Amino acid sequence: MSALALILAKRGCSVSGSDQRKSHTIQKLLNQGITVFASQQASNIHAICKNKNLSPLVVVSTAIPQNNPELQAAKAARLKILHRSDLLAELIQDQDSIVVSGTHGKTTTSTIITTLLSHSGMDPTAVIGGRVPFLDSNGHAGQSKLLVAEADESDGSLIRFKPSIGLITNLELDHTDHYSDLNHLIKTMKAFGKGCQQLLGNYDCPNLRANFKPSAWWSTQTYKEVEFAALPTSINGKETIANIYEKNLLLGQIKLPLPGIHNLNNTIAAIAACRVQGIPFHRLQKAIETLQAPSRRFDFQGDWNGRQIVDDYAHHPSEVNATIEMARLMIKTKQSPLPKVPKRLVAIFQPHRYSRLKKFVHEFAVTLGKADFVLLAPVYGAGEMHDQTINSNVLAKRIKKLYPKLNVLAAKSIDELILLIQQNTFKDDLILTMGAGDINNIWTRLQDQPNSNQWLSTQQAA
Repeated sequence: MSALALILAKRGCSVSGSDQRKSHTIQKLLNQGITVFASQQASNIHAICKNKNLSPLVVVSTAIPQNNPELQAAKAARLKILHRSDLLAELIQDQDSIVVSGTHGKTTTSTIITTLLSHSGMDPTAVIGGRVPFLDSNGHAGQSKLLVAEADESDGSLIRFKPSIGLITNLELDHTDHYSDLNHLIKTMKAFGKGCQQLLGNYDCPNLRANFKPSAWWSTQTYKEVEFAALPTSINGKETIANIYEKNLLLGQIKLPLPGIHNLNNTIAAIAACRVQGIPFHRLQKAIETLQAPSRRFDFQGDWNGRQIVDDYAHHPSEVNATIEMARLMIKTKQSPLPKVPKRLVAIFQPHRYSRLKKFVHEFAVTLGKADFVLLAPVYGAGEMHDQTINSNVLAKRIKKLYPKLNVLAAKSIDELILLIQQNTFKDDLILTMGAGDINNIWTRLQDQPNSNQWLSTQQAA
């Protein structure tokens, strides 16, 4: 929503909105002259309508309930109301567009595409789900005729998008509050694919390979059955070096400063989209070395009493697994993009939605058990009704059953979680917070805490 607001304001529209929390993003909107109300109430709609020659267009997201006072006031005033996907669909339709969808990696892939195109002189408009470091924003009104957008599949609204180039990064059941099963998700993604003039897909994903016939495939495992491939020649916790193939021909080598095979997959997807768009490989090759991950993707927050705090948006078992595997690679290879190489992995996980935790409790337990120490925050409901049959204690018990020797603690509150961090973590630990809720506030909370007296030496912590 904030990206759309920023783009429309840059294009000369009068934009207003509401948000109950202050943030860096909100400040950017205020700096752009956008009116931001600090609460959501009917009087906001009345104030916007007052002394206006034109009736305002109201844009809402799926997160806005029907009893929201602003939405009710807009309906009472008979204002035109659009879902955010309708507005994004119009932007996509109005210009050449690259739209990225899939269960995992959307934000990172669309960030990489935007960065590579920008370095190549294209200056695309961008509507991304996270802050793009190159732009220092999640939204940008570019000067070229090209648009890059992230297509959220969570509510099925992406079937409205008709892009020039569409990408599907992978397919795995998620958002069980909307999708009844995997077939429901596949059906929705097929509808999205049919609306794309060209569709690019991840050959390494079995669900995609079995159900789709895109215009081109990409892979990190083979170059023989795909149009684009990135085959790693060197992998460590700091970078990945890979050979890039296009239609069985070796184009050259890249040095990717984002560790992990999942990031290499995101990168070859971005290269594929840029090559289809006509960008010369040598330009992409140079730009790749400057890549930075978007916000909340293994995002280094700072050092707290010798512990490195990293925040990640991972909230699905596969995402949690990829993030933990990347951290373990840093410890194993003693190579890391962090200021110092960590010696122990403390995984702090906040389950996001009761429905997701209930569906994937075993899968979460399997992957969280790969850490050296696990702390669990209470479930972040994200608007769902409280489910008494599932909580973080249930997940903790499942982890302990699978990994009896692993130390696993479940906090009753964020305040208790902060105390457990103080009491149970040591110098040279990597404290990795994961979740799509408010777990990213841990870094701020820790900065307000006094030093703990329970440190261990580096040798003991190792």
